[in-house]
Amino acid sequence: MPDTERPLSAAGKLSYALGHFLNDLCASMWFTYLLVFYHSVLGFRNTNAGVLLLVGQVADALSTPLIGYESDRKPGCGNYGRRKTWHLVGTLSVVLSFAFIFNQCLGCNPLTPQWVSLTYFIPFIIVFQFGWAATQISHLSLIPELVTCEDAKVELTAYRYAFTVIANITVYAVAYLLFHMQASEDGDPLSDALGPVDIPIFRNLALIVLGIGALFSILFHLGTKESRHRAEGEARGEDVRKRMEKVEEESERSPLLPRSQTSSSLLQWKCWLQQPSFYQVALLYMSTRLIVNLSQTYISMYLINTLGLHKKFIATIPLVIYMSGFLSSFIMKPLTKLIGKCLTYFVGLLLIMAFSYWVLLDDRMGQQVYGAAVLLGAGSATILVISLAMTAELISDQTQSGAFVYGAMSFTDKLANGVAVMIIQALHPCHTVVCCPACVWFYHYIMVIVTGGVAVIAAMALCSILIWPISIRPRGLPVISDDVIPDNSDSVN
Repeated sequence: MPDTERPLSAAGKLSYALGHFLNDLCASMWFTYLLVFYHSVLGFRNTNAGVLLLVGQVADALSTPLIGYESDRKPGCGNYGRRKTWHLVGTLSVVLSFAFIFNQCLGCNPLTPQWVSLTYFIPFIIVFQFGWAATQISHLSLIPELVTCEDAKVELTAYRYAFTVIANITVYAVAYLLFHMQASEDGDPLSDALGPVDIPIFRNLALIVLGIGALFSILFHLGTKESRHRAEGEARGEDVRKRMEKVEEESERSPLLPRSQTSSSLLQWKCWLQQPSFYQVALLYMSTRLIVNLSQTYISMYLINTLGLHKKFIATIPLVIYMSGFLSSFIMKPLTKLIGKCLTYFVGLLLIMAFSYWVLLDDRMGQQVYGAAVLLGAGSATILVISLAMTAELISDQTQSGAFVYGAMSFTDKLANGVAVMIIQALHPCHTVVCCPACVWFYHYIMVIVTGGVAVIAAMALCSILIWPISIRPRGLPVISDDVIPDNSDSVN
């Protein structure tokens, strides 16, 4: 039987929400400014900038399931807790590598071949993505261990996303201040465009991000106590795996486990791959992340090249998007209670589609882009929170393999994002740093496709969940229950 719910205090919720702040700060810079920095500031070709982002996404995609698997198997360092141990490893990796990504190649000059610069940046990107994945998976895996009821999981996920939005707001607010300070010091009208002169801005922004994020990570580790209410059962995980073959053999000669007992069974990572709901949630989560991440990646290019706005708008418009998302996160819990998670997710998709339709019809919206940004922010916040809540619902009380589930979901997300960005960069009509007239229409339709087009795929995944609700179906899997373990003395001869 599942443990009785022990409410998490307000201080505990706040402390938990701080644990992903560094990741969120870095992710905001990574998705919003990576292509802009390497293409428009450092002068990399479109494909080379895409390669760097692809390498990072692939490194993240490969790291997440492996980290999830190891996080489920290995105990933490001493009594520190297995999730918090991996979180600490990830935090240190991010702090040591991120500042090098948004800076000029040390020892490079304008005559340095681009392949040399690529070779320089790739190791830092790989270390950063490993650390980011370790922090993300360990932090997400704490949700079903800190709370058990579904409403509490949604609330904790909403708290987490609220601080994600605050992190993004922080990045864009600091970026706006840095651009504003540069404009006040430089009266040259050419400074309206991005270029090598902006290298110090991105370098300083990265250093500020690391300083704030490291402080919040320390507060997380000091204030969050990893739950021990399942520690006894998890300590027997290795013994359970050793007896797996014996259970399979006994199941051929013994009656099936009663359905009432399957809720307390321990699912190992192989069992998840045979669950239909696992793939339903994975498709929904992947589609959600594609919408959120790709729109965040190309919004800066859209603002500069399609709408022809000043470079400060790459800070103000994302700021509006995440302010809208922040406000909408507060109504997530009551709305979910009122209409359910699936319909709440559908409301978010409607807002995303409204944004896509607006962009499609108005290719010269100008200042009206602020209104469109509100729709995109509210819709993105809604679908992201609900997709995470559905993942927690899928895991339910199977926390012994929860990190693997989150790792697998993140694997599909990161790989799909990296491949999508590389395809878009390869299809780019310009091969120089200076954007040609074709860029105007290119980024216009990219924004339509990565929001409205992917939203259709997400809607299909949502329909499958409405028809076949999220549940764990045994289907003859070798599940093991702590209450029903075959005894050698009772085996059939």
